[in-house]
Amino acid sequence: MASTASEIIAFMVSISGWVLVSSTLPTDYWKVSTIDGTVITTATYWANLWKTCVTDSTGVSNCKDFPSMLALDGYIQACRGLMIAAVSLGFFGSIFALFGMKCTKVGGSDKAKAKIACLAGIVFILSGLCSMTGCSLYANKITTEFFDPHYVEQKMGYTYNGATSVMSSRTKYHGGEGDFKTTNPSKQFDKNAYV
Repeated sequence: MASTASEIIAFMVSISGWVLVSSTLPTDYWKVSTIDGTVITTATYWANLWKTCVTDSTGVSNCKDFPSMLALDGYIQACRGLMIAAVSLGFFGSIFALFGMKCTKVGGSDKAKAKIACLAGIVFILSGLCSMTGCSLYANKITTEFFDPHYVEQKMGYTYNGATSVMSSRTKYHGGEGDFKTTNPSKQFDKNAYV
């Protein structure tokens, strides 16, 4: 009786894990970057595995689907493949686990059910490894871009031009040019971006 209850609990936990991995695949906010003004947020860039979008301070969004699979970065292709493999493996693992449970009538003898349950466990482990690798790869790319000082695609519109004297730092606040110069924002959105 205790082994049947533990099988049912393990089955429910593995199904809930598969549902959570499946729900992360279409989630919009895999990567979020904001450009802040002095008082309010002026633009929010966000992306997932399928599209990239920009939302301005009024809430108007403009999204752009990735045009071609061949034009994508390698890490996005790898993350897509790993997450789709994780969802597929989780589905087949849940089917195998259902047939391998002792409380079901399908699957054959207890020895055959034990082999099917072991196979289900291996498939669930592979599914978890695929989803963990996909999410970790994407997170690694985001943090690498964030801490790279030469990556300026979606950072603030200022670049540092080196140290200055006290006089030039004072003129910065009194209408002078100073250390910081504005740069053009990202050109990846068309004229309908409202930003």
